[in-house]
Amino acid sequence: MLKITRALVMATALSGSVLSTGFVTEAMAAEGERREATIMVSGEGEATVAPDMAVISLAVVRDAETAAEALSANSAAMAEVLADLKGQGIADKDLQTTDFSVQPKYKQETRTDGTYEAPVIVGYTVSNGLTVRVRDLSKLGAIIDRSVKLGVNQGGGISFTNDDPEATVEAARKQAVEKAAAKAKTLTDAAGVKLGRIVEISENFARPMPQMYAAAPMAKMADESVPIASGENLYTVTVNITYAIEQ
Repeated sequence: MLKITRALVMATALSGSVLSTGFVTEAMAAEGERREATIMVSGEGEATVAPDMAVISLAVVRDAETAAEALSANSAAMAEVLADLKGQGIADKDLQTTDFSVQPKYKQETRTDGTYEAPVIVGYTVSNGLTVRVRDLSKLGAIIDRSVKLGVNQGGGISFTNDDPEATVEAARKQAVEKAAAKAKTLTDAAGVKLGRIVEISENFARPMPQMYAAAPMAKMADESVPIASGENLYTVTVNITYAIEQ
C-alpha cells in the first residue's frame, strides 16, 4: 500500500510539472505574440544665444625674502583689487578666491666638480587666485584693465557663458523632436507601414564648452585697452524616440 501511495504522489507531481511546463511555454509564446514592432529614431536640435556673463581668472603673485613679507604684499594688492571690483558693481557672490598658495623658492649651487650643493631657500612666492563673474559684459574690458593696474599679474583666462540658458535649450529640444518625428515618418512611409504611438523618449544634453580666451601678457595689458569679442554660445540637444509600428 505504501508503494502505491508513493507512485501516485510521484505521478501527480510529474503531471503537475508537465502542466506547469506547458503553461510556461504557452505564456512565452503569448508574450512573443504581444511584443510589438518598433522603430527608433534620433534627432538633433541646435540653438545659439549671445553670452550674458563672463568668468575671468585673475591672480596676484608676489615674491619676497620671507613668507610673511610675500603674504603681506600679496594681501595688500589683492585687497585693492577686490575693493575696486566691488566698486564697479561686482557682487560678493560673484567673487571667489581660488588656488591660494605659499611656496618656497630654492637655489642650488653647482660645485667645481660638477656636483650640486644642497638646495637652500632664498625666498617665498605667494599666489592668490580670484575667479570673477562679470554679468555686465560692457564692463569686462575695463575690469580687466583696472585689475592689472592695481596688481593682478597672472591669469587672465576668460570664458563666456549664460546665466539662464533654458529658453535656448528649449528651442533646441523642440527642433530635435521635430527632426526625429520627421525622420520616423520618412522611414515608415518608405517601408509601407504605419507609424504608431511613442513607446519611449529620451534626450541627451550637454552644456557647451566655455569659450576660452587666453589673455595677453599682463604687463602688456596694463598699457593697452582690452578688446573683447564674446561671440555666441551653441546649445545642442539630441532626442531619441521609439515609436510603435501599427500592424
